[in-house]
Amino acid sequence: MMTFCFTGIRSLPKFWKSNPYLSVGPGHSYFSLFLKDYCGIRNQQKWFSLKAVSPQNTKAVNLLIAKARYLRKGDEGSNQVFSDSHLFAAGAAKKRSQMNTNREDHGLPPVRNTIQLPTRPLNSEEWDKFKEDFKGKANFESWIISQMAHCHSSIDVAKSLLAWVAAKNNGIVGYDLLVKYLYLCVFHKHISEVIDVYEIMKARYKRLEPGGYTLLIQGLIHSDRWKEALLLLEDIKKVMIPSKKNYNDCIEGALLHQDVNLAWNLYQELLGHNLIPMLKTLKAFFDFGKNIKDDQYSNKLFDILLYLRNNHLYPGESFAHSIKTWFESVPGEQWKGQFTTIKGSGQCSGCGKTIESLHLSPEEYEFLKEKIMRDVIDGGDQYKKTTPQELERFQNFVKCCPPFDIVIDGLNVAKTFPKARESQVLLHVVSQLAKQNLQLLVLGRKHMLTQHSRWRKDEMKKVQKQASCFFADNISADDPFLLYATLHSGNHCKFITKDLMRDHKACLHDAKTQRLFFKWQQGHQLAIINRLPGSKITFQHIPSYDTVVQTTGDSWHIPYDEDLLERYSYEVPTKWLCLHRKT
Repeated sequence: MMTFCFTGIRSLPKFWKSNPYLSVGPGHSYFSLFLKDYCGIRNQQKWFSLKAVSPQNTKAVNLLIAKARYLRKGDEGSNQVFSDSHLFAAGAAKKRSQMNTNREDHGLPPVRNTIQLPTRPLNSEEWDKFKEDFKGKANFESWIISQMAHCHSSIDVAKSLLAWVAAKNNGIVGYDLLVKYLYLCVFHKHISEVIDVYEIMKARYKRLEPGGYTLLIQGLIHSDRWKEALLLLEDIKKVMIPSKKNYNDCIEGALLHQDVNLAWNLYQELLGHNLIPMLKTLKAFFDFGKNIKDDQYSNKLFDILLYLRNNHLYPGESFAHSIKTWFESVPGEQWKGQFTTIKGSGQCSGCGKTIESLHLSPEEYEFLKEKIMRDVIDGGDQYKKTTPQELERFQNFVKCCPPFDIVIDGLNVAKTFPKARESQVLLHVVSQLAKQNLQLLVLGRKHMLTQHSRWRKDEMKKVQKQASCFFADNISADDPFLLYATLHSGNHCKFITKDLMRDHKACLHDAKTQRLFFKWQQGHQLAIINRLPGSKITFQHIPSYDTVVQTTGDSWHIPYDEDLLERYSYEVPTKWLCLHRKT
């Protein structure tokens, strides 16, 4: 038997014979495989109750929030946590998850079904033997190349596989195998091999699937034939909008080969398609601009920072270092940067400047209120879990009440301590807040008024004496009621729930309104952080500043993500880059 073990894929075309099947563009992407009540109605008084009117007490609310920023000294040994960070701080969700995880031993993790891939090139006999060991695999060749791609096997081993396949199939190597081999070439930066595969594909196929184009572009930009990647980008445009990664790679290639005008043109084209650029794309522009004194180029980089601000995007740690390096490198500008944090007061720990307030302006508040009323309360999907009649009843109820200081999601708060009686937990929270002379509204469901082991009537009556209450139908959702009551009460009103309102944010149709909603939410949502029932209520503190890129002209403050800290999409960074110009 002849053995085929090529020294380069350049010898592969001689095995490539004409085949009608191969003349049709491939249909499968490699990515899927390895890239990985009205208050005047007396007979309905049961379902809502009004507390005797007391003056609005915003001072007490503010004091309550201020106290929430620190643990009481006497409680330092308790299970209270998180008071040094706010509800939306990066990593807070993961900490909460870890605190709530059952710590019992679940035993050893299941053993994965792993295989030992070849570590050297195999000849034909060896590949035949290797295939015999995996008879259960319907398509051994496709399966093994996927494993090799996943494990980033060496090029030589993958090449010997392709030679073996070609020898068995009259010189034919399928597209699936070829594109996965291309992935390995790109991963290992074997540029000459990328070009060989490119030539084969160019001769063999009239078109490729998106994964193939993406790999070729990614590989070609590092060669002296990098401009051919732009031709591939044009091919993609004929059938679809290129991905942001396609644009990123072409921009990277242009900057790598010093064609900065082309890079900026591609960047504007990307934005024109309403694509959000990859952060590595933006980082590349800052890296390229190091030590360059060019006002036009500098202004474009400032525009990138404003783009981050307007889209609530945060650079990673490496990107933040690139921004700092660029500022400090611009000849004659005398910028100085430092990595720092922001104090609870909203002052930068580095330079002492005050960060922008999280408080919405009257204009912003009215705009947001109108949008939420229209898109979430009136135009959302709340009628799937309530009725127009009940919602109208609630709106009339709220109109008959004085503005509230705090709106409480009763069911959510009652479940703060799973092992405690729910009505007892709710009464404890309401009682402590009532002592602050606050105007309270408790939102709940009708089943909470029915005697039960978890709900005692006498305790719920005490709740109703200290707060106004509205109990919706048991199938109703609380959130629309909570949002309506809070917004209707005014910008001072806070609300208590652990629900992060992501579904309702999604009902807002434009990015500006979503950003305003999140800004309002951060400044108005209170979360209880006590770990033991019956202890004094402590809230996670509400930040006073807005976590967003900002400038005063002679200073920039840029929040950034730490490399080793997991941040969910609804959280914000806690680390900042402070830049100021020396005077």
